[in-house]
Amino acid sequence: MANPNTPDNAPNVARQGVFFALGAYMIWGLAPIYFKTLAHVPALEVLAHRIMWAFLFMLVLILASGRMQQVVRAFDSPKLLLQLALAACLIGLNWFLFIWAVANDHILDASLGYYINPLLNVAIGMLFFGERLRRLQVIAVLLAVVGVAIQIITFGSVPWIALVLAGSFATYGAIRKKLPFDSLTGLWLEVILLLPFILVYFFVFANSSASNMLENTWQLNGLLVLAGVITTVPLLFFTGAAKRIRYSTLGLL
Repeated sequence: MANPNTPDNAPNVARQGVFFALGAYMIWGLAPIYFKTLAHVPALEVLAHRIMWAFLFMLVLILASGRMQQVVRAFDSPKLLLQLALAACLIGLNWFLFIWAVANDHILDASLGYYINPLLNVAIGMLFFGERLRRLQVIAVLLAVVGVAIQIITFGSVPWIALVLAGSFATYGAIRKKLPFDSLTGLWLEVILLLPFILVYFFVFANSSASNMLENTWQLNGLLVLAGVITTVPLLFFTGAAKRIRYSTLGLL
């Protein structure tokens, strides 16, 4: 089998990265519709379901793909795990704030964050990964900067939701790009690191009307379980794309 890192395979790898990125962005673009249906459930509780069901969903994928040994070996490198823990905290914050924003009618604020995020991706790619833009790409970025600036001025105040969402996700992506874990193994490790805190919250502190799944309708429980898939699939696509294409290209997409 050919090495995917050889020059002959580079175009195919880059093409895969583009498709992964487009898949991730399309799912994320539709995600507010899903989270709006769960607006009556507290945001932290929805986050708990995202992490718990993502853990189980990815456990099946890990076992099916034979990656458990890679997960075990990761615990032999405390330095890498510490960096992964930082990435996990950033993505956890991002998930929670996005859920809260959608549930509390701040979808446009959240959307602005994901317009700012690509500009940060491009900046990080240039500053930390030595990437350079072609002339047309520079023009595209400048047009995006002008558009975002107009939106921020129109907003009329500091868009803190947008800035936190953009900053947390751009930093998360940069950390994950540098770490030597494949997308599935790395994401499952992040969920494992978040899981103990979420379990304590869910079984000790959560007390909403939806916290007891035995008393929920099957439709609500189905939506809560689906949170694991909604969480996992686009992030697997995104981290897979980040490994295959330049970070600035990821931002431009």
